Amino acid sequence: MKLEKFQKANLSMFSQIMREHSQMIVPHHFIVHSCKSPTFCNHCGTLLWGLAKQGLKCEECDMNIHHRCIDKVANLCGIDQTSFIDIVHTMNIQKVQKENDGKPDEEETTLSLKLPQTGGKANIGWEKEVSDENGRVDEPSSAVVSEDLNNSKMLSPSDFNFHKVIGRGSFGKVLLAEFHSSGRYFAIKVLKKTVVVTDNDVEGSMAEKRTMCLAFENPFITRLFSTFQTKEYLFFVMEYLNGGDLMFYMQREGKFNLTLSTFYAAEIVIALQFLHSIGIIYRDLKLDNVMLDFEGHIKITDFGMCKENVDSENLASTFCGTPDYIAPEILQGLRYGPWVDWWSFGVLLYEMLIGRSPFYGNSQDQLYEAIQQGKPQFPRWLTDASQDILLQLFNLDHAKRLGTEGDIRAQAFFNKIVWSDVEQKKTSPPFKPTVVSKSDCSNFDQDFLGEKPRLSRCNAALIESIDQNLFSGFSFTGPELQDLLQ
Repeated sequence: MKLEKFQKANLSMFSQIMREHSQMIVPHHFIVHSCKSPTFCNHCGTLLWGLAKQGLKCEECDMNIHHRCIDKVANLCGIDQTSFIDIVHTMNIQKVQKENDGKPDEEETTLSLKLPQTGGKANIGWEKEVSDENGRVDEPSSAVVSEDLNNSKMLSPSDFNFHKVIGRGSFGKVLLAEFHSSGRYFAIKVLKKTVVVTDNDVEGSMAEKRTMCLAFENPFITRLFSTFQTKEYLFFVMEYLNGGDLMFYMQREGKFNLTLSTFYAAEIVIALQFLHSIGIIYRDLKLDNVMLDFEGHIKITDFGMCKENVDSENLASTFCGTPDYIAPEILQGLRYGPWVDWWSFGVLLYEMLIGRSPFYGNSQDQLYEAIQQGKPQFPRWLTDASQDILLQLFNLDHAKRLGTEGDIRAQAFFNKIVWSDVEQKKTSPPFKPTVVSKSDCSNFDQDFLGEKPRLSRCNAALIESIDQNLFSGFSFTGPELQDLLQ
């Protein structure tokens, strides 16, 4: 009852603020959504029940809610509510100061908050859809930030035709794009700067760029060709992997056979060991983030949660990850190193072999409790070698966990793997995706493909409030695209 009263009071407070500052209202765009994994309502915090169409998902900020909660959600799409109150409070202070002075103070046009704010009038957010059926986006040159304007070879959204939405997550969306000059297809990950800043994830975006720039050193990491930015967005121009992700095939097949699971696991091991060798923890290994190229080799993608410069004296402490895959030491608030990736690898391997998650609960708290107990159930038909490697990966003592201790490549599970051949991609994949053209997107979720490939714009006041210097050094164009821009 106390919680319900608090929620009502909280909602009433936001309603009052928004009535007074109605120009800052940013409505959500909720659509019926089917969740692929256990998902919790971002409003009330309880599980979204059911096998399909469990709840509603905002197309813009990816908020998940129950159908019953829709009337209780404030119209603050893409806005951190704490930051919103700070913004409004500071705007009110500025208004009083201006009334007292009788004239605006130039030094107060940029306000210093958690997000540096501009006290100008906010415009209602609006969406800019692609301008024609071919997916062209007409962006004014002023939309590109100064860092890009100083480099004549920097890209902009107008250099591409956006054809399809092929992915979406808490980070933003991924679009299938065609480069005008060559007709070449890329996957472009688009992040809203407002979300990046309010989530305090600027450094995470920079780390993602730096990590992906190392892809040329390892064949199992998604290649990054360019990054560029506008005042509203960050863009990652990546190779288009039209084989789809492992989640797509897991939902279709139920589980993978032993041969296929072993092959994928071996390539993932090589990718993880490479990242760890250069001091990077991945922290977001899951089926959705393992892509297939047209030949059937894996590529790890989405490095937004990476932690750089990790060693025995510089461990990580941030609570992050996807609930099903989070290691127990993260849940316990302990400092951690690369061993958390091996726990996640165990979860992924279990899912591939058995077709379900090793740990589950009716709520997030129950799920986390099950993870910390570390006692997954194994079906009788599972091979001894498979069960043995999983038990070692699920060791609650991270110092004794496989990957941290012992040679994971020497496990009986990998007896048929010739590691030197796998490293050089000389081993033929057991499965080759059906791909009919370079632009084929049939191996992606139809829920994504049905969305319009649009770039939505956020509240203008929030955009103007962002210190663009935070993203200095983000943009670059690799040699392959440089040649195409000549």
